[in-house]
Amino acid sequence: MHIAVFSQYHTNPDCPATSRHYSLLAHLAKSHRITLITTRTWEAQRLTHEYPWLPAGVEMRAAEVAYDNKMGVARRVLSFGQYAAYAVREGLRLERPDVIWGISTPLTAAWAAARVARRRNIPWVFEVQDLWPSFPIAMGAVPTRWAQKRLFALEKSLYNAAQHILPLSPDMTRYIEGLGIAQDKITTVLNGTDLDLAALATPRAVASLREQHNLAGKRVILYAGTFGRANDIPTLVAAAEQLAQTHADVVWLFMGLGFHEPLVRAAASRCSAIRVVAPQPRHAVFAWFKLADVSVVSFLNLPVLDANSPAKFFDSLAVGTPVIVTNQGWTKELVERNQCGWYAPAGDADALQRLLIAKLSQPEELVQAGQHGQTVAASLFNRKQIAHTIQTILETSAGL
Repeated sequence: MHIAVFSQYHTNPDCPATSRHYSLLAHLAKSHRITLITTRTWEAQRLTHEYPWLPAGVEMRAAEVAYDNKMGVARRVLSFGQYAAYAVREGLRLERPDVIWGISTPLTAAWAAARVARRRNIPWVFEVQDLWPSFPIAMGAVPTRWAQKRLFALEKSLYNAAQHILPLSPDMTRYIEGLGIAQDKITTVLNGTDLDLAALATPRAVASLREQHNLAGKRVILYAGTFGRANDIPTLVAAAEQLAQTHADVVWLFMGLGFHEPLVRAAASRCSAIRVVAPQPRHAVFAWFKLADVSVVSFLNLPVLDANSPAKFFDSLAVGTPVIVTNQGWTKELVERNQCGWYAPAGDADALQRLLIAKLSQPEELVQAGQHGQTVAASLFNRKQIAHTIQTILETSAGL
């Protein structure tokens, strides 16, 4: 079977990114022909060169389309449009696929997949990584009511046109069902994590990190991810500074880049308990999670963000590090039901600080919560299992 994959961003484990589709494509390419239509955005951002850029058996067609998280709205829209135009052109030139897999975000990538599928009378599967346009609208990136209506209409038309829909969280699934899409057309496939890479976080690797970064005798809190507008970074910084006043043995590591980087760096310059860590390649990040006593996965208090399926959430639990979440959605329900983490309300630095103090004072509870998290990860988060599910859906959608 020939599968055409429309994804604006391709990464591999050498990149400071989740590399979700690298794992999934590696599995699919063992039994099917894969053509990936993407861009070269991340190729220059590899931090190491330990992995091939493409999994064996994957053919790539890549556009030279610039993209950066620091871009303004207009420049991002241009980037999205440039990729969509390229993807439609290449999709029409390809030897005819049996099925198309369109991956959003952005929504324009799914639009390109749907357009080619309609033109060539090919079934297509729609993977929903974030709720677009709900997310950019909630963040104020689509200010006019006319544009919002047009985008919501496009979203609904794509759900209707797809042969099958793959949301990355249960809350996304509920949202799509709420639009009147049939349940049997939707399968939740979590973002998940790479358990083989998680196994690289050995005691020796963790001890080496602790020594290199002068963390001996320190209790560590880790935030790893984008310092974006949606990530409630000012609240984390405020909690970290408050904690530093009473607990000299606690260090808060902020790993990443993004909009709030100047804020984090300014806090680190005045507070020795706050440290900025450069982004790490995917294969190395698990040792940092293993080093931490607890990690924090934070977002603003916006209902659309409750549906997120953040990679750092899965990565932390995979190595046995419990997680504090600030979403009120499915991640809160999961950590509380499985006793592998805790909830603190978004925007409340005092509440987050109090929770951290309470949990850090109970090391046995931290260890037990971490063990519960690893059990959940093994049963629900394994990307090899997720890849098998996606393969079955693609094959069924193609009529095999």
